[in-house]
Amino acid sequence: MRILRTVVTPNLELWAKGLLAAAIAGAANGVITGFAAVGIDPAHFNLQAGLKSTLAIAGVSALMSGMIGVAAYLKQSPLPANNQRE
Repeated sequence: MRILRTVVTPNLELWAKGLLAAAIAGAANGVITGFAAVGIDPAHFNLQAGLKSTLAIAGVSALMSGMIGVAAYLKQSPLPANNQRE
């Protein structure tokens, strides 16, 4: 357990939480964007016969938006340096 505490510094923990938050926010945005397709093309994307297409576009959009959110976070906040002294 002592090794884990040495490796996971408060800065690294804060950075990881920010990275996770960026992924969740991006994915949530992607899901909303995917379901917005229902308003754009209701004949193809809907919650009845087109449910599979609607969920597919929402899933792909969530994945892509999550990746963009993570990339933007990494650009702004790269992996923190390990400033611990032994």
